[in-house]
Amino acid sequence: MAARRSGGVQRVLDKLEASVNAGNFYEAHQMYRTLYFRYSNQEKYKELLELLYSGAKLLLHNKQLTSGADLCNLYVDVLQKSSEPVTEELVQKLSELYGLIGPNVPERDTFLANAMRWSAKGSPEYKTGHPLLHKAVAQVSWREKNYVVARYHFLHSNDGSNFAMMLVEIHTRQGYPSEVDLFITQVVLQYLCLQNKTTAFDAFHWYTLKHPNIKSGPPYLLPLLNFIWFLLKAIESGKLPVFTLLCKKYKPSIDRDPTYNSYLNKIAQIFFGLPPQRPRNQGLFGNLMQLFNDAGHDSDSDNEDTSPRTSLPQSRSSQKMETEDLD
Repeated sequence: MAARRSGGVQRVLDKLEASVNAGNFYEAHQMYRTLYFRYSNQEKYKELLELLYSGAKLLLHNKQLTSGADLCNLYVDVLQKSSEPVTEELVQKLSELYGLIGPNVPERDTFLANAMRWSAKGSPEYKTGHPLLHKAVAQVSWREKNYVVARYHFLHSNDGSNFAMMLVEIHTRQGYPSEVDLFITQVVLQYLCLQNKTTAFDAFHWYTLKHPNIKSGPPYLLPLLNFIWFLLKAIESGKLPVFTLLCKKYKPSIDRDPTYNSYLNKIAQIFFGLPPQRPRNQGLFGNLMQLFNDAGHDSDSDNEDTSPRTSLPQSRSSQKMETEDLD
């Protein structure tokens, strides 16, 4: 039986090679699918992954985008069946296939969703997908100038430096001069809402370092940038009185975008131990000051705030960017 199976697979492989050499890509696609079912039944996952990866690239390079995307989805299916762990090599292969499929093929979204689902399997801390895969997809989308998609995936990666460089590119090409601080402020606040303070710091550092319109700091000429720098320091210290003072001092700058209050409410919960906001409160600053007074200036026992909304800043250029769920 094993010999017959081996002989049957070899015949299909021979037909596949003949189809490819003849440029008959439709027939080649069918041969790949036949081999997918046979190898799957035999649980020959390693061989099957190699076959599907090379086959998908072959079809995609020859402009057989729908057929190639189909093999890409089968490739992810085998990753799931075989319980392959996330590795840099596999992420590189997936991002390569994602780029080859191209942005105008409907099956690309299915491929990406399945790949993200596979990458999150067994890692509850990465419920939206593994940061390495988000980073790779973000970089492909950035090259395609699809800033909305790139922004979403950068936000769920740990690649703050490249995210910052993309923001510099967007602002210098499309933004208004008055928005230079808004672009990075929202990103830092969203990273903090995702409890990713290391990447928030990286993004802020590289954006302020590389943006041609920002003079070196701190301190910075723009108050909102100073607020973010002090906020990151306050989070490191964990001192609620410092956070409260910052929010009060920089309130005019914070009020430039109505979403900042909700982000800061969430940040207060995550990093300073405040409970969720009660109904009918007085907003972030009223809550913080009330808590501060009630606790007798004790930074370890305070109350208050709200969960963040996830809309982007309401500035004109940044409205082009996509929102996302940060809870």
